[in-house]
Amino acid sequence: GGGMWAAGAARRAGLALAAAGALCLALAAWRRRARPLREVLVFPSPPSCTEALLAEAAGPGAAARPCHCPLPHGDCPLSRLLRHLLTARRSLDICLFAFSSPQLGRAVRLLHRRGVRVRIVTDAQYMGVQGSQIGRLRQAGIQVRHDQESGYMHHKFAVVDGRMLITGSLNWTTQAIQNNRENVLVTEDVEYVKPFLDEFERIWEKYNPIKYKFF
Repeated sequence: GGGMWAAGAARRAGLALAAAGALCLALAAWRRRARPLREVLVFPSPPSCTEALLAEAAGPGAAARPCHCPLPHGDCPLSRLLRHLLTARRSLDICLFAFSSPQLGRAVRLLHRRGVRVRIVTDAQYMGVQGSQIGRLRQAGIQVRHDQESGYMHHKFAVVDGRMLITGSLNWTTQAIQNNRENVLVTEDVEYVKPFLDEFERIWEKYNPIKYKFF
């Protein structure tokens, strides 16, 4: 009798340990998922092909056409930035001094066509330079507002779905992406995301076209 009781107790102890181990693994996995995203991207990003990434975002039909260009197709800071942007499902708020990167412009238009609410704030003096994406984005139906002040609208940040902040020294230009020493921080920490959201809403309202003064 004693032996059977001891064996039963050992089995119960083993099951309890297994259950506790499974619970620990589940909690660890949950913590990994629940931990806010924090990533730093450092530029310059080497020339690379982002065609497959953008085609995949455009839809299955576009993704079926492979790109045969000679540029590398691997992961790089630009592709990682694009992937973060393309996670947008509801909204994308962009506040940029300079925006002339064709790849980033295409990604923003794709999101707009997908039904994401895109809003852009930019600098009035820089938006009209040759190569700027702002005109194409406006033609696509995306809302754009600009400053009417003597200083530059020099911010460089975007907020994805009100939860992910993308900010740093990087202007969204090919020159900055491929040639400059730049940094981009990507984070989902609410205490950092919220002040940028508040700043976007404040200047979005301040730059409302009904308040523009024309001379």
